[in-house]
Amino acid sequence: MKLAVVCANGKEGKLIVEEALARGLDVTAVVRGENRSGAGKAIVKDLFELTSNDLEGFDVVIDAFGAWTPETLPQHSTSLKHLCDILSGTNTRLLVVGGAGSLYVNPEHTAQVMDGADFPEIFKPLASHMGKALDELRARDDVRWTYVSPAGDFQAEGARTGEYILGGEELTLNARGERDQLRRLRGGHDR
Repeated sequence: MKLAVVCANGKEGKLIVEEALARGLDVTAVVRGENRSGAGKAIVKDLFELTSNDLEGFDVVIDAFGAWTPETLPQHSTSLKHLCDILSGTNTRLLVVGGAGSLYVNPEHTAQVMDGADFPEIFKPLASHMGKALDELRARDDVRWTYVSPAGDFQAEGARTGEYILGGEELTLNARGERDQLRRLRGGHDR
C-alpha cells in the first residue's frame, strides 16, 4: 500500500509515518521544509500548493494537519477543502486525523463532546473549527474519506500501547468505563 502523510513533520504525522513504516508500507512524507519524519521519500511542498498530480498514484492520503492559533484555526476547513478538491473523483482514500470534540455523546447525535460543560475552554475554538471542517467533509460525495478521532486523552508523547477501539461517531470509553475523559485532557494520565 502506498501512503502519503500530509504534515508528516508534526507530532501526529511523525507517529503515523513511524507506524506505517513499521508495518512495511510504502510511505511518502508531505512536508513544507526539511523532512524530519522517518520516511525515506518526501514531497517538499506546502499543503495549499499540492496538486492532483502530486498525489496521483497513492492508495491513501493521510491528513495530519493541525493549526492551533486563532488566526490559523480556519485552515482546518480550507486545508481539508483543498485536499478534497485535488482528490475529487479519484480512488485515493483520504484519511483525516481529527479530534474527539466532534464525537457525539448521545445516540440521537444531538450533543457533542465539545458541547459538554466539562469540556476545557482552551480547546473549544479548536474543536469548533475541526467540527466545522468535518461537517463540510460530510457534505462531499466526490471523495472517498474516513475521519479518525483519536482518544479524548490522546497524548502524542505517550507510550504506544498497540491497542485501539474501533467505534462509530459516539465517544467510546475505556475498559474501566470511565466517563470523565475530559479530565485527562487537562493533564491527568491514564496508562
